[in-house]
Amino acid sequence: MSVLRLKNIAARKGFLIYKEPFKLNIWGIRSRSTVPNRFDDVLHVFFVSDGQPIKKWYHYVFPITTDPGTYWLKNPMHPQGTAMLAPGQYRDTYKIARHRNKYYALCQRLKPVRIIRDYNRDAVLDFNNGRPATGMFGINIHRARKTGTTYTVDNHSAGCQVFKKAMDFNFFMRLCEMHKRVHGNVFTYTLIDHRMEFRTVLKRAAIGILTAGTLAAAYWWLSREQEIAAA
Repeated sequence: MSVLRLKNIAARKGFLIYKEPFKLNIWGIRSRSTVPNRFDDVLHVFFVSDGQPIKKWYHYVFPITTDPGTYWLKNPMHPQGTAMLAPGQYRDTYKIARHRNKYYALCQRLKPVRIIRDYNRDAVLDFNNGRPATGMFGINIHRARKTGTTYTVDNHSAGCQVFKKAMDFNFFMRLCEMHKRVHGNVFTYTLIDHRMEFRTVLKRAAIGILTAGTLAAAYWWLSREQEIAAA
């Protein structure tokens, strides 16, 4: 997914795209899959340089999960179920802080977020029948293992946005430090659900077909009326 397409989604949804030099746009894209325990989502980080005379967009894409792992789906921390971050743009909600007092990550410390609680306690992600809630839940953006690549989510995510590769996360945090030096310790995170976007495209296509069909029918009726009048 290109920066242009992300801009188009932002325009359609009324989301902000930051164009100040080195101010990060951090967008998670949730895949269509509802199978848990996979790092099958992606994180887009894109920003404008301060190059003169022409500014340049930088764009990085990292494999992550935006969903909880099987362990927490079966063993939720909360009696109403495991949290899953709801799609949306969470402006000025995150800051660099210690994740679980262990290491620095991008943490939800400044504003509430919306979640859906999967109550079923099975190994299937349930986005449609969950219980919505809003609050300070610690839905952070962090890594899985300290080093190397993690291939199954397991207990690495109870609803956070988690990097598959430690190397990617370390690079991401360097970008966040760059942002912090210029714009302060305040970050926006945007989550897009790919399935919802796909349904929106289908809906628009259906409306377009219906509109085209209605116009064709109207044109036929008008032509027919004109033939009767001429006779």
